[in-house]
Amino acid sequence: MVAPTLPRGSAPASRPARRRGRPGAPAVLLLPFFLLFTACTLVPIGNAVYLSLYRERRSGLGFGGVRRVFTGLGNYTDALGDAAFRDGFLNLALYCALYIPLMLGLSLLLALLLDSTLARARRFFQLALFLPHAVPGIIAALVWMYLYTPGVSPVIGALNSGGIEADLLGHPVPAVVNIALWEWAGYNLVIFFAALQAIPREVLEASVVDGAGPLRTALSIKLPLIRPSLAMVGLFTVIGSLQLFTEPTILHGAAPGVVTTWTPNMYAYTAAFERNDYGLAAAASVLLALAAAVLSFVVTRLTGGRGAKPKGAKA
Repeated sequence: MVAPTLPRGSAPASRPARRRGRPGAPAVLLLPFFLLFTACTLVPIGNAVYLSLYRERRSGLGFGGVRRVFTGLGNYTDALGDAAFRDGFLNLALYCALYIPLMLGLSLLLALLLDSTLARARRFFQLALFLPHAVPGIIAALVWMYLYTPGVSPVIGALNSGGIEADLLGHPVPAVVNIALWEWAGYNLVIFFAALQAIPREVLEASVVDGAGPLRTALSIKLPLIRPSLAMVGLFTVIGSLQLFTEPTILHGAAPGVVTTWTPNMYAYTAAFERNDYGLAAAASVLLALAAAVLSFVVTRLTGGRGAKPKGAKA
């Protein structure tokens, strides 16, 4: 028996569509993340806000039990009214004003140099510049404190022998900025270098054909194309700057200008573990988190705007 043939031009019956995944599969895959996010982020934030609204008081001349008293915004007004807390924000603002431009400029300049056609041994220099980031922050701060301390530092000894009197710990802000640059410049360099490597080579070749030099290509072609990476690094740098704690804490023992409340983070740590005032420490932490949220929003708005529309595009 001969099988019937289809008319010419007619298509065979379509096969049944593949079964789609179950609707609840994304929720199951995202559940571990939301559980960890809730346990490690939302719960600590909620607990800090709760602690900031209460204050512990002892009765019976300090020998009685501890009572937790609701104070509302009392801890916040105490923190804002403390000159040491306000001075910590001033030190932090000075640190950010010096550190953020230097960090972005230095890491971007090094990435552009490595991406240039004149660069040699890129892998070696990329690894060498990234290695300081692999050193823990505490170890890096201890090493630099040794290099900053007069009498034991070979750097200061060499400067003194040349007739240059250097007091690197007398100005703590540049000293802390130098440590942070040494730690994080290589990390941001890798991000910028990866973004530069993702630029299509045809675009760069076209700029060379049009007569653009290396500087013109870097400013007019490369920088606009890696703008998302610039925005991301800038946002992370701002958030990381507000969390400054390790470097000034290590330098506290050697630098006379670095007190235990030199940054808001150090103020909160001192209030919690030296003064046992957990409500004040929680209020200081919440205020610092609000400042970080506001600055993050500002940076996102400034760097996340849409580019200019091409000519002829409809509004």
